[in-house]
Amino acid sequence: MEEKKIIFSGIQPTGVFTLGNYLGAIRNWKNLQNEYNSIFCVVDLHALTVRQVPKDLRHQTYQAYALLLACGIDPEKALVFVQSHVSGHTELSWILNNYTYFGELSRMTQFKVKSQKHEDNINAGLFDYPVLMAADILLYQANLVPIGADQKQHLELARDVADRFNNAYSPTFAVPEGYFGKSGARVKSLQEPTKKMSKSDTNDKGYILLLDSPNVIRKKFRSAVTDSDARVAYDPENKAGIANLMEIYQAITGESLEAIETKFEGQGYGAFKDAVADVVIGELEPIQKRFEELMSDKKGLEAIMKEHAEKASRMAVKTLRKVKKKIGLVQV
Repeated sequence: MEEKKIIFSGIQPTGVFTLGNYLGAIRNWKNLQNEYNSIFCVVDLHALTVRQVPKDLRHQTYQAYALLLACGIDPEKALVFVQSHVSGHTELSWILNNYTYFGELSRMTQFKVKSQKHEDNINAGLFDYPVLMAADILLYQANLVPIGADQKQHLELARDVADRFNNAYSPTFAVPEGYFGKSGARVKSLQEPTKKMSKSDTNDKGYILLLDSPNVIRKKFRSAVTDSDARVAYDPENKAGIANLMEIYQAITGESLEAIETKFEGQGYGAFKDAVADVVIGELEPIQKRFEELMSDKKGLEAIMKEHAEKASRMAVKTLRKVKKKIGLVQV
Protein backbone atom coordinates (compact mmCIF):
# COMPACT_ATOMS: atom_id res chain seq x y z
CA MET A 1 0.00 0.00 0.00
CA GLU A 2 1.35 3.40 -1.01
CA GLU A 3 2.23 5.64 1.92
CA LYS A 4 0.16 8.81 2.20
CA LYS A 5 1.87 12.04 1.27
CA ILE A 6 2.39 14.71 3.91
CA ILE A 7 0.47 17.98 3.51
CA PHE A 8 1.18 21.07 5.62
CA SER A 9 -0.75 24.30 6.08
CA GLY A 10 -0.76 27.09 8.65
CA ILE A 11 -3.02 29.96 9.65
CA GLN A 12 -2.33 33.04 11.76
CA PRO A 13 -4.25 33.69 15.00
CA THR A 14 -4.87 37.35 14.21
CA GLY A 15 -8.56 37.61 15.07
CA VAL A 16 -11.55 35.36 14.40
CA PHE A 17 -11.50 33.59 11.03
CA THR A 18 -13.79 34.93 8.32
CA LEU A 19 -16.28 33.11 6.15
CA GLY A 20 -13.65 33.55 3.42
CA ASN A 21 -11.04 31.67 5.48
CA TYR A 22 -13.56 28.90 6.11
CA LEU A 23 -14.95 28.42 2.61
CA GLY A 24 -11.63 29.13 0.92
CA ALA A 25 -9.38 26.90 2.99
CA ILE A 26 -10.39 25.43 6.36
CA ARG A 27 -13.42 23.50 5.13
CA ASN A 28 -11.23 21.83 2.49
CA TRP A 29 -8.76 20.78 5.18
CA LYS A 30 -11.47 18.46 6.55
CA ASN A 31 -11.31 16.47 3.31
CA LEU A 32 -7.52 16.59 3.08
CA GLN A 33 -7.15 14.94 6.49
CA ASN A 34 -8.79 11.83 5.06
CA GLU A 35 -6.52 11.70 2.01
CA TYR A 36 -3.12 12.79 3.38
CA ASN A 37 -0.98 12.77 6.49
CA SER A 38 -2.19 16.23 7.38
CA ILE A 39 -0.35 18.77 9.52
CA PHE A 40 -2.15 22.00 10.43
CA CYS A 41 -0.51 24.73 12.44
CA VAL A 42 -1.60 27.91 14.21
CA VAL A 43 1.38 30.06 13.22
CA ASP A 44 1.54 32.44 16.18
CA LEU A 45 5.22 33.29 15.60
CA HIS A 46 4.35 34.73 12.20
CA ALA A 47 1.86 37.06 13.88
CA LEU A 48 4.73 38.74 15.74
CA THR A 49 5.92 40.64 12.65
CA VAL A 50 3.12 43.08 13.53
CA ARG A 51 3.09 44.40 17.10
CA GLN A 52 0.57 42.41 19.14
CA VAL A 53 -1.20 43.06 22.45
CA PRO A 54 0.00 40.05 24.54
CA LYS A 55 -3.33 39.18 26.18
CA ASP A 56 -5.10 39.48 22.81
CA LEU A 57 -2.59 37.22 21.08
CA ARG A 58 -2.98 34.58 23.81
CA HIS A 59 -6.77 34.68 23.55
CA GLN A 60 -6.73 34.65 19.76
CA THR A 61 -4.39 31.65 19.74
CA TYR A 62 -6.82 29.66 21.89
CA GLN A 63 -9.64 30.88 19.64
CA ALA A 64 -7.90 29.90 16.43
CA TYR A 65 -7.03 26.45 17.75
CA ALA A 66 -10.59 25.83 19.01
CA LEU A 67 -12.06 27.09 15.73
CA LEU A 68 -9.96 24.68 13.68
CA LEU A 69 -11.30 21.78 15.75
CA ALA A 70 -14.83 23.17 15.65
CA CYS A 71 -14.63 23.46 11.84
CA GLY A 72 -13.94 19.75 11.58
CA ILE A 73 -10.19 19.26 11.92
CA ASP A 74 -10.11 15.93 13.77
CA PRO A 75 -7.22 15.48 16.25
CA GLU A 76 -7.52 11.73 15.67
CA LYS A 77 -6.86 12.15 11.94
CA ALA A 78 -4.63 15.22 11.66
CA LEU A 79 -1.76 16.77 13.56
CA VAL A 80 -2.88 20.22 14.74
CA PHE A 81 -0.64 22.31 16.95
CA VAL A 82 0.59 25.78 17.86
CA GLN A 83 3.82 26.82 16.13
CA SER A 84 5.57 28.32 19.17
CA HIS A 85 5.07 25.06 21.09
CA VAL A 86 7.63 23.39 18.81
CA SER A 87 11.05 25.02 19.15
CA GLY A 88 12.29 23.29 16.00
CA HIS A 89 10.58 25.93 13.85
CA THR A 90 12.83 28.75 15.03
CA GLU A 91 15.89 26.52 15.25
CA LEU A 92 15.61 25.35 11.65
CA SER A 93 14.71 28.87 10.53
CA TRP A 94 18.04 30.20 11.82
CA ILE A 95 19.95 27.44 10.04
CA LEU A 96 18.07 28.05 6.78
CA ASN A 97 18.80 31.78 7.01
CA ASN A 98 22.33 30.84 6.05
CA TYR A 99 21.12 29.15 2.86
CA THR A 100 18.81 31.98 1.81
CA TYR A 101 20.01 35.01 -0.12
CA PHE A 102 19.26 38.63 0.69
CA GLY A 103 18.20 39.23 -2.91
CA GLU A 104 15.61 36.45 -2.72
CA LEU A 105 13.98 37.98 0.33
CA SER A 106 14.12 41.53 -1.00
CA ARG A 107 12.09 40.46 -4.04
CA MET A 108 9.18 39.17 -1.95
CA THR A 109 6.04 41.04 -2.96
CA GLN A 110 4.37 40.63 0.41
CA PHE A 111 7.32 42.27 2.19
CA LYS A 112 6.89 45.33 -0.01
CA VAL A 113 3.13 45.43 0.57
CA LYS A 114 3.38 44.93 4.34
CA SER A 115 6.20 47.46 4.62
CA GLN A 116 3.93 50.09 3.10
CA LYS A 117 1.14 49.08 5.47
CA HIS A 118 3.35 49.14 8.58
CA GLU A 119 5.84 51.91 7.82
CA ASP A 120 6.48 52.51 11.52
CA ASN A 121 7.52 48.88 12.14
CA ILE A 122 9.57 47.50 9.22
CA ASN A 123 11.39 44.94 11.33
CA ALA A 124 13.82 42.14 10.49
CA GLY A 125 11.12 39.54 11.16
CA LEU A 126 8.89 41.07 8.51
CA PHE A 127 11.75 40.77 6.02
CA ASP A 128 12.78 37.30 7.14
CA TYR A 129 9.49 35.54 7.80
CA PRO A 130 9.51 33.64 4.46
CA VAL A 131 12.47 31.68 5.85
CA LEU A 132 10.44 30.75 8.93
CA MET A 133 7.67 29.73 6.55
CA ALA A 134 10.14 27.52 4.67
CA ALA A 135 11.21 25.99 7.99
CA ASP A 136 7.57 25.31 8.90
CA ILE A 137 7.19 23.24 5.74
CA LEU A 138 10.59 21.55 5.49
CA LEU A 139 10.70 20.56 9.16
CA TYR A 140 7.95 17.99 8.56
CA GLN A 141 9.17 16.77 5.18
CA ALA A 142 5.94 18.05 3.65
CA ASN A 143 5.27 16.93 0.08
CA LEU A 144 2.35 19.28 -0.54
CA VAL A 145 1.34 22.76 0.56
CA PRO A 146 -2.11 24.22 -0.26
CA ILE A 147 -1.43 27.74 -1.53
CA GLY A 148 -3.18 30.73 -3.00
CA ALA A 149 -1.75 33.12 -5.56
CA ASP A 150 -0.25 35.34 -2.84
CA GLN A 151 1.82 32.45 -1.43
CA LYS A 152 3.46 31.18 -4.62
CA GLN A 153 6.65 33.17 -4.04
CA HIS A 154 7.00 31.77 -0.53
CA LEU A 155 6.63 28.18 -1.71
CA GLU A 156 9.18 28.77 -4.48
CA LEU A 157 11.62 30.06 -1.86
CA ALA A 158 11.06 26.95 0.27
CA ARG A 159 11.73 24.78 -2.78
CA ASP A 160 14.88 26.73 -3.70
CA VAL A 161 16.26 26.54 -0.16
CA ALA A 162 15.52 22.80 0.05
CA ASP A 163 17.25 22.20 -3.29
CA ARG A 164 20.21 24.36 -2.29
CA PHE A 165 20.69 22.46 0.98
CA ASN A 166 20.18 19.05 -0.63
CA ASN A 167 22.73 19.86 -3.35
CA ALA A 168 25.28 21.21 -0.87
CA TYR A 169 25.19 18.07 1.26
CA SER A 170 22.91 15.20 0.28
CA PRO A 171 19.14 14.69 0.09
CA THR A 172 17.78 15.93 3.42
CA PHE A 173 14.51 17.72 2.76
CA ALA A 174 11.51 16.69 0.71
CA VAL A 175 11.05 19.39 -1.94
CA PRO A 176 7.45 20.54 -1.49
CA GLU A 177 4.97 21.11 -4.28
CA GLY A 178 1.90 23.32 -4.32
CA TYR A 179 -1.40 21.59 -3.74
CA PHE A 180 -3.92 22.65 -6.33
CA GLY A 181 -6.77 20.27 -5.63
CA LYS A 182 -10.41 21.25 -5.43
CA SER A 183 -10.21 24.97 -4.78
CA GLY A 184 -12.37 26.60 -2.17
CA ALA A 185 -14.68 29.51 -2.82
CA ARG A 186 -12.95 32.84 -3.35
CA VAL A 187 -15.15 34.91 -1.10
CA LYS A 188 -15.09 38.65 -1.71
CA SER A 189 -15.87 41.62 0.52
CA LEU A 190 -19.58 42.30 0.94
CA GLN A 191 -18.87 46.03 0.59
CA GLU A 192 -16.15 45.94 -2.10
CA PRO A 193 -16.90 42.78 -4.08
CA THR A 194 -13.83 43.16 -6.29
CA LYS A 195 -11.57 42.62 -3.25
CA LYS A 196 -10.97 39.52 -1.12
CA MET A 197 -12.94 39.25 2.13
CA SER A 198 -10.53 40.14 4.92
CA LYS A 199 -10.83 40.73 8.65
CA SER A 200 -8.34 43.60 8.24
CA ASP A 201 -11.01 45.49 6.26
CA THR A 202 -11.70 48.83 7.94
CA ASN A 203 -15.42 48.37 7.23
CA ASP A 204 -16.71 45.54 9.43
CA LYS A 205 -19.76 45.19 7.15
CA GLY A 206 -17.41 43.80 4.51
CA TYR A 207 -16.74 40.49 6.23
CA ILE A 208 -18.57 37.71 8.06
CA LEU A 209 -16.74 36.29 11.07
CA LEU A 210 -17.31 32.65 12.00
CA LEU A 211 -18.48 33.77 15.45
CA ASP A 212 -20.87 36.50 14.26
CA SER A 213 -24.38 36.09 15.69
CA PRO A 214 -27.27 35.24 13.35
CA ASN A 215 -28.61 38.80 13.65
CA VAL A 216 -25.25 40.32 12.74
CA ILE A 217 -24.83 37.93 9.79
CA ARG A 218 -28.27 38.82 8.45
CA LYS A 219 -27.64 42.57 8.81
CA LYS A 220 -24.31 42.31 7.00
CA PHE A 221 -25.83 40.40 4.10
CA ARG A 222 -28.76 42.78 3.87
CA SER A 223 -26.32 45.70 3.57
CA ALA A 224 -24.16 43.91 0.97
CA VAL A 225 -23.37 46.00 -2.10
CA THR A 226 -25.25 44.84 -5.21
CA ASP A 227 -26.57 46.84 -8.21
CA SER A 228 -29.78 48.39 -9.47
CA ASP A 229 -30.71 45.51 -11.78
CA ALA A 230 -32.62 43.55 -9.09
CA ARG A 231 -32.01 40.31 -11.03
CA VAL A 232 -30.20 37.30 -9.57
CA ALA A 233 -27.86 36.43 -12.43
CA TYR A 234 -24.21 35.39 -12.50
CA ASP A 235 -22.12 38.10 -14.14
CA PRO A 236 -18.87 38.70 -12.20
CA GLU A 237 -17.79 41.56 -14.42
CA ASN A 238 -20.94 43.64 -14.31
CA LYS A 239 -22.69 42.27 -11.21
CA ALA A 240 -19.76 41.54 -8.88
CA GLY A 241 -21.79 41.89 -5.67
CA ILE A 242 -24.51 39.45 -6.71
CA ALA A 243 -21.93 37.07 -8.21
CA ASN A 244 -20.15 36.99 -4.84
CA LEU A 245 -23.38 36.20 -2.98
CA MET A 246 -24.20 33.48 -5.51
CA GLU A 247 -20.78 31.90 -5.05
CA ILE A 248 -21.23 31.88 -1.27
CA TYR A 249 -24.66 30.28 -1.65
CA GLN A 250 -23.25 27.73 -4.10
CA ALA A 251 -20.28 26.89 -1.84
CA ILE A 252 -22.59 25.99 1.03
CA THR A 253 -25.54 24.38 -0.77
CA GLY A 254 -23.68 22.73 -3.65
CA GLU A 255 -26.31 24.04 -6.09
CA SER A 256 -25.15 25.13 -9.53
CA LEU A 257 -25.13 28.81 -10.47
CA GLU A 258 -27.76 28.08 -13.12
CA ALA A 259 -30.00 26.40 -10.55
CA ILE A 260 -29.61 29.40 -8.22
CA GLU A 261 -30.59 31.79 -11.01
CA THR A 262 -33.70 29.73 -11.73
CA LYS A 263 -34.58 29.34 -8.05
CA PHE A 264 -34.56 33.09 -7.38
CA GLU A 265 -35.90 34.30 -10.70
CA GLY A 266 -38.17 37.30 -10.19
CA GLN A 267 -37.69 37.37 -6.41
CA GLY A 268 -35.42 40.43 -6.18
CA TYR A 269 -32.33 40.99 -4.08
CA GLY A 270 -33.99 41.24 -0.66
CA ALA A 271 -35.23 37.66 -0.71
CA PHE A 272 -31.94 36.39 -2.13
CA LYS A 273 -29.83 38.16 0.51
CA ASP A 274 -31.98 36.64 3.26
CA ALA A 275 -31.63 33.21 1.67
CA VAL A 276 -27.82 33.55 1.59
CA ALA A 277 -27.90 34.65 5.24
CA ASP A 278 -30.04 31.61 6.11
CA VAL A 279 -27.62 29.06 4.64
CA VAL A 280 -24.59 30.77 6.19
CA ILE A 281 -26.25 30.89 9.62
CA GLY A 282 -27.16 27.21 9.25
CA GLU A 283 -23.59 26.31 8.28
CA LEU A 284 -22.02 28.21 11.15
CA GLU A 285 -24.44 27.20 13.92
CA PRO A 286 -22.84 23.79 14.73
CA ILE A 287 -19.36 25.33 14.44
CA GLN A 288 -20.23 28.04 16.94
CA LYS A 289 -21.79 25.50 19.31
CA ARG A 290 -18.73 23.23 19.18
CA PHE A 291 -16.43 26.25 19.59
CA GLU A 292 -18.22 27.29 22.79
CA GLU A 293 -17.87 23.76 24.16
CA LEU A 294 -14.14 23.70 23.45
CA MET A 295 -13.49 27.17 24.87
CA SER A 296 -15.42 26.36 28.05
CA ASP A 297 -13.03 23.47 28.74
CA LYS A 298 -9.65 25.21 28.60
CA LYS A 299 -7.80 22.34 30.28
CA GLY A 300 -9.19 19.90 27.75
CA LEU A 301 -8.14 22.18 24.90
CA GLU A 302 -4.66 22.57 26.36
CA ALA A 303 -4.34 18.80 26.71
CA ILE A 304 -4.94 18.38 22.97
CA MET A 305 -2.48 21.23 22.25
CA LYS A 306 0.19 19.60 24.43
CA GLU A 307 -0.29 16.11 22.99
CA HIS A 308 -0.04 17.35 19.41
CA ALA A 309 2.91 19.65 20.13
CA GLU A 310 4.78 16.64 21.52
CA LYS A 311 3.98 14.60 18.40
CA ALA A 312 5.09 17.46 16.16
CA SER A 313 8.28 17.90 18.19
CA ARG A 314 9.21 14.25 17.68
CA MET A 315 8.87 14.69 13.92
CA ALA A 316 10.82 17.95 14.03
CA VAL A 317 13.71 16.44 16.01
CA LYS A 318 14.23 13.76 13.35
CA THR A 319 14.71 16.38 10.65
CA LEU A 320 16.85 18.64 12.85
CA ARG A 321 19.22 15.80 13.78
CA LYS A 322 19.84 15.08 10.10
CA VAL A 323 20.39 18.77 9.33
CA LYS A 324 22.77 19.36 12.25
CA LYS A 325 24.82 16.28 11.43
CA LYS A 326 25.24 17.31 7.82
CA ILE A 327 26.33 20.88 8.55
CA GLY A 328 28.79 19.82 11.25
CA LEU A 329 27.08 20.80 14.51
CA VAL A 330 28.14 18.64 17.48
CA GLN A 331 25.23 16.73 19.02
CA VAL A 332 25.47 15.02 22.41
